[in-house]
Amino acid sequence: MKKIMISGVTALALLTGGIIGLGGAGNSVEAAQATLKFKDVPSTHWAAAAIKSAVEQGYFKGYADGTFKPSSPVTKAEMASILGRLADQPNAALQELNNFTDVPDWAKSGVSTAIQKGFISPSKYNGKLDAQAALQRGEMASWLTQGLTAVDPEYKQALSDVTNTVVPVKEYFTGKLVSSQKNAVAVALGTGLMSVANDKTFGTDRTTTRAEVAVLIARYASVAKTKPADFQGLNELREVGLTGTNLSVIAPKYKKTPEKKVSLSIDYSKVTDDFSKVRNKDIITDTKYADLKIKNWIIVNTFAKGAERSIYYPAFVDEGFTLLRGAYFSFAELELNVKSTTMNALQAGSLLNSATINPMSSPNSDAFAAYDVPSINNVTKSRGVFAVNNPVYWSVGLLHFDKELISAVSLVTKDGPTYSVIATD
Repeated sequence: MKKIMISGVTALALLTGGIIGLGGAGNSVEAAQATLKFKDVPSTHWAAAAIKSAVEQGYFKGYADGTFKPSSPVTKAEMASILGRLADQPNAALQELNNFTDVPDWAKSGVSTAIQKGFISPSKYNGKLDAQAALQRGEMASWLTQGLTAVDPEYKQALSDVTNTVVPVKEYFTGKLVSSQKNAVAVALGTGLMSVANDKTFGTDRTTTRAEVAVLIARYASVAKTKPADFQGLNELREVGLTGTNLSVIAPKYKKTPEKKVSLSIDYSKVTDDFSKVRNKDIITDTKYADLKIKNWIIVNTFAKGAERSIYYPAFVDEGFTLLRGAYFSFAELELNVKSTTMNALQAGSLLNSATINPMSSPNSDAFAAYDVPSINNVTKSRGVFAVNNPVYWSVGLLHFDKELISAVSLVTKDGPTYSVIATD
């Protein structure tokens, strides 16, 4: 990783403690402390390497008592000053003025530079940055992903593409991920810039610590040197946002079904492999128990390694679980309009009679429960009878690659388009 340079003026300020808060307000540090032997950062600390690098590059100082205070929060003014010193960061195409009225004198230059480099957009604020407040992770995601758009315009397109995507964080599934931060959180996750915590939340309202910032600086430098298309997770999030499914990324061998394999009752001129044509449309069902729409369709490959399995793997599948006979998991977010007060889960399963998109059941994994993903169990009562008329929940099925089991996945909408795909050699 190329070492990021800092200006002479900034370096002088760092050495004299002139940049308040980056290492303790005004506390100077002995040169020997650059050996990074902080009393509260053992070699086993999860961010030890990143802290060492951040201090060496002048982004942080230690405190006079020999500590680094890795868990202490970072303020918006402090983070803006850090981002303003990223020498490899180009200026944004659209230049905005620093019209904030609450930035302390020591941070004004840094904030202005962070604005110039595209990290902060004053037009999204009402004249006040709340500069002395601790920076929360949701706003951090917004700043960093805005910075990426100045590096590569394709990141700006990515931020737009994920508007309607499924974000694999608990806040999304519980409806607590605010729309103003959703796109930034999605891109931050898709690039690996930021991640979920042990409780499966992104933590948009959690403060950002000094240790986390040290890690984020290194990650940002790496992501900024990488094309958006090189991140599989981001590609999935963009595809789901644009079409409703990640099939083309995870299972690209599934292509438009040849005419000879499509039912004669279907007008082949209306057959498509573009899932967006049937997303959120009324699907013709085999029975009349309910109307059905498919909001999103997620594919997970349990045979791949690491991130290649799918960015959605952690939200739906328990770590280490592998399916048999080459099947991939198929998770569909369904919206039903139940027509009978006695309709049950078994009858829901007969709506499509499909092993791939099966409305009868939801995943029973610990991961699915931990992410609090809406389940059929949330909308049914005793004997599986639906308790609400318009349930929305996620179902589980299988997408087959075994030649003995492969069949086309076909969805016929009431207004004409038919989605049909099948595995090819």
